[in-house]
Amino acid sequence: MIYIYETTNPDKPARRFEVTQSMKDEPLRFDPETGEPVRRVITGGSGVLVPGSSAGPSVGSCGSHCGCH
Repeated sequence: MIYIYETTNPDKPARRFEVTQSMKDEPLRFDPETGEPVRRVITGGSGVLVPGSSAGPSVGSCGSHCGCH
């Protein structure tokens, strides 16, 4: 997965960068290039729709008569 991190050094402007990590990896605490403290940025992501989920009948592009709702 690709995670977005942002530097949190109050003395410098925030800078965002991407890192490829496994979901099992611990979040970074420091920028590997500069050593500045960082935080992982939470983004909207793409999401996953599962037929029969509580997402409701309006979700899906196949129409209301396909049986997946």
